[in-house]
Amino acid sequence: MIWAYRIIFPILFLLGLPFYLKRMFKRGGYGERFGDRFGFVPRMDPCFSGQTLWIQAVSVGEVLAIEPVIHQLRRKKPNARILLTTTTSTGYRVAKERCVDADFIGYFPIDFWPISRRVWNRFRPDICVQMEGELWPEHLHQAERRGVPVFLVNARLSDRSFRRYRFAGPLKKLVFGPVSRIGAASTEDADRLEQLAGTQTPVEVTGNLKFDVDFPPRPDGGERHEALSALGLCAEDEPPGMILLGSSTWPGEEDMLCRVLKRIRDNGVAARLVLVPRHAERRQDVLDAIALEDLTATVRSRQGPCRLEDPVYLADTTGELRMFTALADLAFIGKSVTPNSGGQTPIEAGAYGVPMVYGPNMTNFRAACRGLEEKRGAIRADDEDAVEEALVRLASDIAERESLSANSIAWYQENRGSVDRTITLLLSSLDTSRR
Repeated sequence: MIWAYRIIFPILFLLGLPFYLKRMFKRGGYGERFGDRFGFVPRMDPCFSGQTLWIQAVSVGEVLAIEPVIHQLRRKKPNARILLTTTTSTGYRVAKERCVDADFIGYFPIDFWPISRRVWNRFRPDICVQMEGELWPEHLHQAERRGVPVFLVNARLSDRSFRRYRFAGPLKKLVFGPVSRIGAASTEDADRLEQLAGTQTPVEVTGNLKFDVDFPPRPDGGERHEALSALGLCAEDEPPGMILLGSSTWPGEEDMLCRVLKRIRDNGVAARLVLVPRHAERRQDVLDAIALEDLTATVRSRQGPCRLEDPVYLADTTGELRMFTALADLAFIGKSVTPNSGGQTPIEAGAYGVPMVYGPNMTNFRAACRGLEEKRGAIRADDEDAVEEALVRLASDIAERESLSANSIAWYQENRGSVDRTITLLLSSLDTSRR
């Protein structure tokens, strides 16, 4: 089966190359360490006497989630060598800023046989750690033929991925066969992974690592006013209005939020809309949507702080969603309204106690959203119209927003502890791994 994959992968890669090159060009930032993707990584010292861990985290969310794990591993295994790779340019930038305990930070190689083999020969890891659903057949085959244990941590499967794997036939064995142990993000994910991986791969629920990310304190009172003023979201000598956040929005959702903003302001509520699109390169499409609703906007990457006369602030920068979440009074969680599906994470909003509304399509975070809704810490709306109505109502209902805030914080605190469980999972193998 691996030989069939080795033949098919280069063909599919070349067919998809124009699309990925276009996206990389629009997103930018891929020039640094570009050779990593083709196997031109540094050769690790073969005389190193400690153990080497190779951790793969796809993008910003996974990098932030794995950061506390890397920090704890460094404390408990100071002589270990930690190699961190990521896939996106945004993930790489955040990794360089945040993951100071890693010995090497670079890009994950293309999953083509000669490239993957070259990187494995240079890295020579003792343990391989994959985040969430990152399962590349050649990469896993290289681990298997070298006898290197592979751990899948913070593992979760969307509805679409689960359906695909169930009917993947031999490919299912190709990707799950080399996996040694799985730490699932939820009970539902564990059940699905057990069905796919079979009885030969132990699966346990370690929880979602994103609950254990260390969030900076939420600014309050004068500190919040000062922060909003510096961003241009309120005047220095006036109290701030309500901040509505579009968190990781996708096409069609910006239009809806602009309509919501106009209705909120028509109701007499002083409000500003901060839009943080999931993909910053969509800025022109977002600006077009704002203009169609007869609103004006300041673009953060081009113009800096928001102009006081603009009701919309387009925050098209990388790594600042957390800051805007901490300052928001009300949030909509993106990729949750049809035709979009899957949803973006509600965890940051929950950690800061920001009242949130999302649509029906939060399938990537089904377990988290179920817990939130059971705690009455978020509102799930059935369609776009219901999302609009919920946001407009909450904008004028301070008491309901305060209730949602308190409940979401309680939900977040109850779900912490996954870092310790993940560390225990990894150390059990580190203590017995080969060298």
